[in-house]
Amino acid sequence: MPLPSAADLFSTQEERDNESRESVREIPLEEISDFPNHPFKVKMDESMADMAESVKQYGVLVPALVREKPEGGYEMIAGHRRKMASELAEKKEIPCIVRNLTDDEAVLIMVDSNLQREQILPSEKAFAYKMKLDAMKRQAGRPCKNNSVPVGQNFGQTSRELLAEKSPDSNTQIQRYIRLTELITPILDMVDSGKIAIRPAVELSYLPKEQQTILLDTMQLEDCTPSHAQAIKMRKFADEGRLNGDVILSILSEEKGNQKEQFRMPKERISRYFSPGTPAKQMEDTIVKALELYRKRERSKDRER
Repeated sequence: MPLPSAADLFSTQEERDNESRESVREIPLEEISDFPNHPFKVKMDESMADMAESVKQYGVLVPALVREKPEGGYEMIAGHRRKMASELAEKKEIPCIVRNLTDDEAVLIMVDSNLQREQILPSEKAFAYKMKLDAMKRQAGRPCKNNSVPVGQNFGQTSRELLAEKSPDSNTQIQRYIRLTELITPILDMVDSGKIAIRPAVELSYLPKEQQTILLDTMQLEDCTPSHAQAIKMRKFADEGRLNGDVILSILSEEKGNQKEQFRMPKERISRYFSPGTPAKQMEDTIVKALELYRKRERSKDRER
């Protein structure tokens, strides 16, 4: 039978219960480090500027969640944007809940707290889902705290099926997002910007990294991106060991089934009319609406003449 610790001998049960109960603490920002390999980008955009202004006036209303690090200091679990807003608002501390968490528990909470955001980039979902699925797989086989069946084995379900149940995306879509982590960064950036759709990007993720680099160079030279059908064809050639620069160029040069003449305009010419971080599709929709209003006004002038 284990001997009681000194803390147990010289404290009451009520005192021990109070110590274990979570409370909000004001922690210096400099003592909090970011979560390792945090998949969600914290950007300096209009939304962040608004948050910083709110923090300046009212403070951080929802405490961040952190855990203590063995070497000292704290690690942010949920609240990276609140931390940055506090720094911009020139605050020295941020209210935090300190929770004792394992690495896998921290990953699960970190991902779940960020997946609730309205706008999430494909790359953010890709690495977040991968981190969460890996954590769930590591937990598979370990008894839950209530001694029920292990995580990932409830009624024969796989970890990915359980992940889909608690996520905004289906099992198949989660598979697609996780495949995106196999893309080289510049191509993944093109997925984030909307230049390449997710389904062709998934097919491209099966290409070896060297061939992805050749594809990137060819796309930049030819100013084009592959359709889903073209991406499938590239993957097939790669599986057969026959994909090279000439084949990639030949496939990209093929006329797409629904190909239409494209009108392109340098982003630098219109970016000053939009807030930083505005998606390309939103820019396009706004420009079309502006042109429709312009056409109506011109027609109205013609009728008055």
